[in-house]
Amino acid sequence: MKNTLKAIIPAPLWNFGRDTVIRARHLPELPAAYLHPWRRASMDTLAALKDKHKGERCFVIGNGPSLRQTDVAKLKGEYTFGMNRIYLAFEEWGFQTSFLVSVNDLVIEQCVDDFLALDMPRFFSWRSRKFFPKDTQENLPTFLYTTYDGIKFAEDARFRIWEGATVTNVCLQLAYHMGFETVILIGVDHNFTSKGDANKTVVSDGDDPNHFDPRYFGKGFRWQLPDLDTSEIGYAIARANFENAGRQILDATIGGKLQIFEKVDYDTLFDE
Repeated sequence: MKNTLKAIIPAPLWNFGRDTVIRARHLPELPAAYLHPWRRASMDTLAALKDKHKGERCFVIGNGPSLRQTDVAKLKGEYTFGMNRIYLAFEEWGFQTSFLVSVNDLVIEQCVDDFLALDMPRFFSWRSRKFFPKDTQENLPTFLYTTYDGIKFAEDARFRIWEGATVTNVCLQLAYHMGFETVILIGVDHNFTSKGDANKTVVSDGDDPNHFDPRYFGKGFRWQLPDLDTSEIGYAIARANFENAGRQILDATIGGKLQIFEKVDYDTLFDE
């Protein structure tokens, strides 16, 4: 029925109707998303970060098994975005990422104590605030108003951000907001051993084969199966927005299956 209506209704009218429905769906969220003290503080932080790194490069570090084949030591001194449980590698690396981003409710709920113990700038979904102690004042993270629907690329991260089915897409929008000219992906394998319906919640029954560390989503951890198709939509939109601004996203993942971005050899990115 939806496809039939879409074929009949002119595209501008269809898009207007779709966007109106999305805005109406989000109306109950809006007061807190823009007026709550935590969000006001977050918006101030994001305002200070707007275009702060204009002309510079950064690395978005995925959590795939290929990270074990990557000489991450080369990134010490680079600007880096880490995601979710990337902190499991910090001791081995001898450094931590510049930023940490997590927007999945299950991950944040189960790892909130670990996240609170970190001391780099951290970005979490506003939706996840319920997992943080209400009296949190010091070391307060930055809360992003992220949503599951309403496909778009946020050039200004103070406002609504579409998650695009993966925290990697949120990192790309943050990197754009901060002004980075070149964003390089590593460890974004875009390939999972575990199969099943997209976004289905499962419980791990042993060591994690899908990430760089078997403890990542280890035994008993609740997580959601990936939605690779939707994430590719987000990646394609991110690529277009970066290119329209004269910027670029490169993919230096070793053996990665993602085909959206221009591939580059990781070792060639560094001066010997």
